[in-house]
Amino acid sequence: MAEIILNRGAERRLKRGHLWIYSNEVDTKRSPLKGIESGSQCTVCDSQGKKLGTAFINPSQLICGRLVSRDGELDRPLLRQRLRTALNMRQRYFAHPSYRLVYGDSDWLPGLVVDRFDDILVVQVSNWGMERLLPEVIELLDELVQPRGILLRNDHQGRAVEEMPLQNSVVSGEVPELVPFEENGVGLLAPVHHGQKTGWFYDHRENRALLNRWVNGKRVLDLFSYAGGWGVQALANGAAHTTCVDASQQALDWCQANAEHNQAADRLSTVQGKAVDVLKAMIGSGEKFDVVVLDPPAFIKRRKDHKAGLAAYRHINELAMRLLSRGGLLVSASCSMHLAADELLETVRGAARKLDRSAAILSTGYQGADHPVHPAIPETRYLKAHFVHLG
Repeated sequence: MAEIILNRGAERRLKRGHLWIYSNEVDTKRSPLKGIESGSQCTVCDSQGKKLGTAFINPSQLICGRLVSRDGELDRPLLRQRLRTALNMRQRYFAHPSYRLVYGDSDWLPGLVVDRFDDILVVQVSNWGMERLLPEVIELLDELVQPRGILLRNDHQGRAVEEMPLQNSVVSGEVPELVPFEENGVGLLAPVHHGQKTGWFYDHRENRALLNRWVNGKRVLDLFSYAGGWGVQALANGAAHTTCVDASQQALDWCQANAEHNQAADRLSTVQGKAVDVLKAMIGSGEKFDVVVLDPPAFIKRRKDHKAGLAAYRHINELAMRLLSRGGLLVSASCSMHLAADELLETVRGAARKLDRSAAILSTGYQGADHPVHPAIPETRYLKAHFVHLG
């Protein structure tokens, strides 16, 4: 293997357990990155030459290395062990085989995401190192899980950033357009071929479970609804009516399919349009809801977007509160890694104060157990959701 030597002191974060190596941490005079083929596994050493482990290398990226082992390369036996460990952990904490089976760095498999929908697997790869191992990943998943089908959803933005080819194909067995699965005891359909990411967002599972306890007989507004993860589960748990709002008509069609799947289509309304525009129109017509779920896409994708993104969170939280009846419940969520939970809470406080509404935080939730947080990698904790009672 080629050898990567770090600048003095750059090993400290790695020794604490982090797995990422930034290009400015590499002593390029002693170990030039130029010339290393993307996806190569290289030995990583500190400035004194002491071995720290083995990493996937992509010399053209800011995060140029991702540790895959503290001792030796990530070969087939170790890959099998890591996949088996990830599977065992999910089986330990989930009664039904519907979950994120592999969550990248947290499972010591950087660049790999695998979502399981009962007997269907959806796989995403986001770096060249894991791409080289993909045939073995597919074979080992077949061996360990014996799924009916495996879909490769390698058509996401993360691959474009790494300058990797885009691909969406069934690589094993058969995979239907809409795949049945279960979340919080509710039967649902995931649009795995053409939906966002892998077709579903399991990360809010526990937060949805909490909301499900508080929706019986209530009117629910589900903003940025996608396929109805919040809104349709609310219907299945006794909500009187749900209105799903999304910019994509296709997403709303999937909401409708999920409502029909739960014999609740008569209690679902859908509105296609940008959330801010729809909210303003609803406020203008005097509509009110008992529950508003605000689960937008990441408004802060990069640190430099923080100021503008924070303003967007403030604006949309204020609009959402205007639609809540007195004594209503707001679920204010964010998947922006660069927005801290306390910042989102301050956003909620500020909006409530501006509208002269009393706010009481009932609970704060994070990502579920199938998205485990690596204790040394704060970047693996990104999701937060505040449950706010508004007077």
